[in-house]
Amino acid sequence: MLTPLLLTAAEYDPKSHVLDVVLSGTPEVPVLTMHMVTLTVSAVLTVLVMVYVASKVATGPASEGNDRFVTRGRLSQFVESMICWLRDEMIEPVLGERGTKRWLPLLLTLFFFILINNLIGLIPLVDMQHLAGSHTTPIGGTATGNLAITLGLALVSFVIIHVHGIKESGVGGWIMHNFAGLPVFGLNSKSIADLGLLPISIAVFLIELLGHLIKPAALAIRLFANMVAGHTVMAALFGLGLGVLRDLTGPEVGTVIGSFAGFAFYFLELFVAFLQAFIFMFLTVVFLSLFNHHDHEHDHEAAPAH
Repeated sequence: MLTPLLLTAAEYDPKSHVLDVVLSGTPEVPVLTMHMVTLTVSAVLTVLVMVYVASKVATGPASEGNDRFVTRGRLSQFVESMICWLRDEMIEPVLGERGTKRWLPLLLTLFFFILINNLIGLIPLVDMQHLAGSHTTPIGGTATGNLAITLGLALVSFVIIHVHGIKESGVGGWIMHNFAGLPVFGLNSKSIADLGLLPISIAVFLIELLGHLIKPAALAIRLFANMVAGHTVMAALFGLGLGVLRDLTGPEVGTVIGSFAGFAFYFLELFVAFLQAFIFMFLTVVFLSLFNHHDHEHDHEAAPAH
């Protein structure tokens, strides 16, 4: 009895958590899959957790005195600390006050939604269902280890990046941004001589458009690859470690020792779950900042009065 319990607790076969299972339809045309269910559950959990945290962070009634300003509950305090740190140290210095007010809710939603998906992937739901005797796994796995899902998240980033660019500079300004300041005949050229630079301007424009596609693709592949790689490495370490230890010490002792060794890597995966959610969100912030309209208020303030 000890062996299956330890294997379940330690995710003996974590690679199963990045493989999707078709619940309805065919592998070629899936209608419902395990990752779809997990993604839906993650979305509901994200909403419920954030509503709960918001209720605990909100200022209480005046009858509570100064205590009404104190956030209640360890989870709420932890989430509030993360939000304040992300806003004050990571997002606002890059996007500025106006951009932060505009995009902070969506950026935080991306962060916590990806984080909750990553954390669910570390819970051995698939193994628990198998241990309970179920031959199907309607929920479980790491949804962010599915390239189709990470591409969908990257598409969200792509849309908000270019909506931000058009809001900041207008359609014309967004187009000119993609020419990297080079003269474009008929648009910002000052002389007929600029016509000679038109081929270079077009080449730069095409490179910029390619970059717009590469940026979200990089977000999707980075998140997908890290989730798959982490679980695969965990599976390899458990398989190798438990196999060797069983031969040396016997099945029961080997399983116990191998499980405790595997937990060390499990905590590394826990760190990666937070890190990858942060990287996805922060890179979106960086890409948003590339379209920021840079005012010269400080230059005007520094100029001497006449």
